Amino acid sequence: MPRNRTAAAAAAALLLSLTACSATDAPGDASAPAADAPLLAAYDLDGLSGKEIVDHLDRLGGADRPADLMASVRAEELVVTDGSEELAVELPEEEFYVSFAPYVDSTHECYYHSLTTCQGELVEQDIDVTLTSSDGDVLVDETTTTYANGFAGYWLPRGFEGTLEVSYDGYTGEVPIATGPEDPTCITTLQLT
Repeated sequence: MPRNRTAAAAAAALLLSLTACSATDAPGDASAPAADAPLLAAYDLDGLSGKEIVDHLDRLGGADRPADLMASVRAEELVVTDGSEELAVELPEEEFYVSFAPYVDSTHECYYHSLTTCQGELVEQDIDVTLTSSDGDVLVDETTTTYANGFAGYWLPRGFEGTLEVSYDGYTGEVPIATGPEDPTCITTLQLT
């Protein structure tokens, strides 16, 4: 295998291991489009902001997901790679994206949410979501539908600390949640009992 292909494969493997979800640093303005890049253009993502790319890719499921694209949500940037090229796309300066997959029976380990490979158990199901700050303020209290990938995602204020509670079909669960620079963008520990 040529040297540059080996390096590209190693970079893709590293990104996948850091993302943790698989099939089996500069903050930015949410409205600013991502830099023009052939990598984004190849997947019809050029001209979209980091926030728009996240929102678009996280809602895809199954065959709609690009099989050879990895997109990993970090605290301040979206890292996108096709194995041969890697691009960091800025995310909003004041917002932090958290995607979570509540489950009853099965889950997977995850820290940085992979928009193209993470798969949760509860696909396109109505769930009741409550996000409460550590001060007792309710930030979110609504019924939403999980995406085709079994996740639901929210753009939260940076520096938020509190509790995420989800109810579904008579089951309920809750986990602590935080949006600091070292906090996960992927929550797969929310078991509903």
